[in-house]
Amino acid sequence: MKFSSIIATGGRYFALAMVLLWSGVPIYLVVSSSFKVSRDIFAVPPKLFVFSPTLDNYTRLLAEWPQFFSGLWNSLIIAGFATVLTVIVSSTAGYVYSRHRGALLTGSAFFMIIVRLFPPIVITLPLFPWINAVHLNDTHIVLIVLYASFYVSLGTWIMKAFFDQVPRELDEAATMDGANPFQALVKILLPLGAPGMIATAVFISIFAWNEFLFAFIFTSTNARTAPMALSEMMGSVTGVDWGVLFAAASLHLVPVAIFVIAMQRFLIAGLTAGSVKG
Repeated sequence: MKFSSIIATGGRYFALAMVLLWSGVPIYLVVSSSFKVSRDIFAVPPKLFVFSPTLDNYTRLLAEWPQFFSGLWNSLIIAGFATVLTVIVSSTAGYVYSRHRGALLTGSAFFMIIVRLFPPIVITLPLFPWINAVHLNDTHIVLIVLYASFYVSLGTWIMKAFFDQVPRELDEAATMDGANPFQALVKILLPLGAPGMIATAVFISIFAWNEFLFAFIFTSTNARTAPMALSEMMGSVTGVDWGVLFAAASLHLVPVAIFVIAMQRFLIAGLTAGSVKG
């Protein structure tokens, strides 16, 4: 093996190791601290690997913060429905932008980008009196619609990029066989664009699961999400119980981590299968 190849390979592994350290170490510290007693969390020198694990933080989380678990359930409902709605709208919009051209479509595409560049607070505050007037405040539906509306631009461009890779000859062949555009989308493009739909679902689910601003403004009790409960733990008048907070953060990480890992496997399989079709 040439020296340059060894250097290049070593550089790639070094970069991968740095990324893993940057992403993995904070997660490990949070999860491991959730199994430590308070004196071990801030021990000097730090007890990174050698400590006596305990489930006391999780027990106290269940007893003292039951609203966190209702927040987890709300987050699951809101993120799930927002992801499904966004994927459906983004798939149809991505198909239109990929297969059609026109001044109106171009203008709407730039409008989506420009609106997405605004800080969320600029769009959120004017909506509050309207949502309050129609009695949708503190409901699941308002967050589902807001999340889908805010992230549909990202999903649309992801789906457009995937549909652009599908040859137009397949659309023409479906049309010659008597299929209308909707049938061509459902039977031809969507199966081939499944990796794009999965990628969109992964991105949207992560954003919706961790979103705080919309939940802070538009919810109070019934639709309060898990990030809201975590913020309450950090702002507790009795002080921050770091062990319980780390336990809650660890539980908050589990569902989305499982979903991302599962979807990543299907995404890679879909991309690999598509690359060898000829």
